[in-house]
Amino acid sequence: MAEKPAAKPEPPAPAPVIERQALDRLKQMSEKLASAKAFTYRSRSVVEVPSKTGQFLTFFADSQVALERPNKLRASVTGDVPNFHFYYDGSNVSAFDPEKNLYALSSAPGTIDEMLPFVMDKAGIHFPTDDLMYSDPYAVMTKGLTDAIVVGPTTVNGVSCEHFAFRAPGINWEIWIDSGKSGLPKRLAATYTDVDNFPRFLVEFSDWNLEPKLSKGQFVFKKPANAKKIEFVARAEQKTE
Repeated sequence: MAEKPAAKPEPPAPAPVIERQALDRLKQMSEKLASAKAFTYRSRSVVEVPSKTGQFLTFFADSQVALERPNKLRASVTGDVPNFHFYYDGSNVSAFDPEKNLYALSSAPGTIDEMLPFVMDKAGIHFPTDDLMYSDPYAVMTKGLTDAIVVGPTTVNGVSCEHFAFRAPGINWEIWIDSGKSGLPKRLAATYTDVDNFPRFLVEFSDWNLEPKLSKGQFVFKKPANAKKIEFVARAEQKTE
């Protein structure tokens, strides 16, 4: 009997590619957001969500966000996804559904950095732009980073931008940063490589304001008349529709 040929060796994994300019520009953008005591922006996002058949469905959403460091956040989300208003005042988180007149309320950790993972586990609430809300966006966005490259100059909605691409375990993502005076993100896209069918999301930013005039009252939920209280549903208990 002929000797079984040796198994073909697996090709070596490509070596990581880290381009300093990509990291430097990401750090500059992150430091600008981190140094802002408060900011507001609008975003338009596209997310892919699995249906009961396993097919990924595409949903569009518009958001308005107001943040004040270290412990204030308000967001209003409308579109194909469940519409809601979110409030965080440093002590409590609230979510209000204006269409059904329902709200949920819970005590919460004392900083935005602690609150974001808390509401993800407590209620399955995830903001596609939450990496930018942390006190150190650069540390969050570069965690586990394996690749960072400069794609090149481009435009986003008529604004000159620099396009960069990054990779980390389970995710490939790209960011488009305004190459002008603002130096802020104009677009963010990601592909989840550790999930079947590689779902993606895309978000575009507009109306950045790093010196907004915010009142403390706008972060506090005020229960509308006849609104009914419900409980947050933990992420582990949620079911895909």
